[in-house]
Amino acid sequence: MMKAAMVAMEMMMAQVQQHPYVGMWVTGDGQIRQELLPNGRYDEARGKRKSAYQGRYEVKGNQIDYRDDTGFTADGVFVNDNELHHGGMIFYREPRS
Repeated sequence: MMKAAMVAMEMMMAQVQQHPYVGMWVTGDGQIRQELLPNGRYDEARGKRKSAYQGRYEVKGNQIDYRDDTGFTADGVFVNDNELHHGGMIFYREPRS
């Protein structure tokens, strides 16, 4: 059982790392910055507060499900490769440097 769970986790991690939405997403006013990390974690900054929220996320198709480290859940949808609708806000992909 333990080995099967490890294999399943490795497969999930490989899928997370391969999805096209990894990177920084920012609201139009720049006040909220959400980084989707390749390890299935996210880190959200609000205003001057770094790491205001952190947790796990899972992408299925164009849907994203969040679970922060306190247990709060939320979801969103990627409208295209450069726009994420989440929590009544629109996030835009920050160009990679």
